[in-house]
Amino acid sequence: MNTDLGHFIGGHHVAGTSGRRGDVFNPSTGEVQATVAFAARAEVEAAIADAETAFAHWSATPVVKRANTMFRFRELVMGEQESLARMLASQHGKVFADAMGDVRRGLDVIDFACGIPHFMKGEYSNNVSTGIDLYSMRKPLGVVAAITPFNFPAMIPMWMVGVAIACGNAVVLKPSEKTPGVPLRLAELMVEAGAPEGVLNVVNGDKEAVDTLLEDPRVKAVSFVGSTDIARHVYATGTAHGKRVQAMGGAKNHMIVLPDADMDQVVDALIGSAFGSAGERCMANPVAVPVGDDLADALVERLVPRIQALKIGPSLDAEMDLGPLVTDAHWQRVKGYIDLGVEEGAELVVDGRDYRVPTQGYEKGFYMGGSLFDRVTPAMTSYQDEIFGPVLQIVRAATPEAAVRLPSAHRYGNGTSIFTNDGDAAREFADKVEVGMVGINVPIPVPLAFHTFGGWKASAFGDINQHGEAGVRFFTKTKTVTSRWPGGIRGGADFTIPTA
Repeated sequence: MNTDLGHFIGGHHVAGTSGRRGDVFNPSTGEVQATVAFAARAEVEAAIADAETAFAHWSATPVVKRANTMFRFRELVMGEQESLARMLASQHGKVFADAMGDVRRGLDVIDFACGIPHFMKGEYSNNVSTGIDLYSMRKPLGVVAAITPFNFPAMIPMWMVGVAIACGNAVVLKPSEKTPGVPLRLAELMVEAGAPEGVLNVVNGDKEAVDTLLEDPRVKAVSFVGSTDIARHVYATGTAHGKRVQAMGGAKNHMIVLPDADMDQVVDALIGSAFGSAGERCMANPVAVPVGDDLADALVERLVPRIQALKIGPSLDAEMDLGPLVTDAHWQRVKGYIDLGVEEGAELVVDGRDYRVPTQGYEKGFYMGGSLFDRVTPAMTSYQDEIFGPVLQIVRAATPEAAVRLPSAHRYGNGTSIFTNDGDAAREFADKVEVGMVGINVPIPVPLAFHTFGGWKASAFGDINQHGEAGVRFFTKTKTVTSRWPGGIRGGADFTIPTA
């Protein structure tokens, strides 16, 4: 791997000129494996200019040819999915199988984008008035920005750029500086697939790069996934500069467990959804809400040995269940929340703070064992905040009604799930809960690519969800044409509003 990473602008790799760089770690070893340039405003503006030039040609390319480009891009990514997953695992820390899932879920959206001719169809009404036809068409916006997080460096860039580019836009992608390798390779593959140089540019960096994208008038829309504080900033700044913005923020997802639930299924679901990817998922299930003390006691008893038995080690070791956290700074943040939970009076049943990886040579990696809190209350800050680590909290509820109120009352509203064999209870929960994505006996209810992804409340800012048909609506604008040809025109001026 290149250890001196820059940007990808106008179809070519460009070394950074700002003089500012960040470290890219190998979380499994704790060592710096590369550095990445942080773009100055002028470098981002150059990427926007190249995108604007490419847009003029790409937007005029027939939609079927754009779809063919997406097909070729899909085949190229498929051919490299294992190498992309290895690169992803080495920079993020998630285990290889999870990294492969990251790539494949991104490819699901590329599959959807290959069908873009269908979704770009407008509407047509014949003879709406005498001799007048009415029709609409979808048009791309122009240059759009994609700002993506560290935890899904393949999937989320493909969520955004696949639909945006298929619709005829040109994209400036600002990935996380923690995991820049895969996004840079995806940009290379887009050019290899036949997209014009400049249709997909990648600028690495920090707040300076983000704010340039938010403020530049040539950028027409911004798609973002990250923390809620930054999502709020992106939405406020982007909309203040006249842009269309979708900004997905943090989460605190709940799994409601009713007494009739299949406990084997519940335990398996919690282990995977709370601790998979070391909890670094916005759709993780970090809160379990069992109804009744007997159920809670039984659940905790079954969870403890499963958490203690988690195999945690290097991301490329196929025997591991989960790998390290992404950086030492993030490890310290998660540890701080465990410390806080103890201070707030929650019962720390399993403590993962002192975990030591048994694999020789990896002692300096950013590893943390699974932690389990019981008797957490909604008043605790550790419950209100998103921890984003391998920490599961048990909030006991006395009644089903008290349990199902918790996700609706929380400030986040990304995802939630209910485990039960009661169809009426599940149906009512799905209908009434104030959360954007709901699972019924499904722990991580991420919709497939032909539906859309989006939370509610402090988990999302903006009116249009990501990918699926909502993604097409976000990255296009509608033009409506009212048409009458000379043969249908009668003499004389008409000063009234046209009617039938």
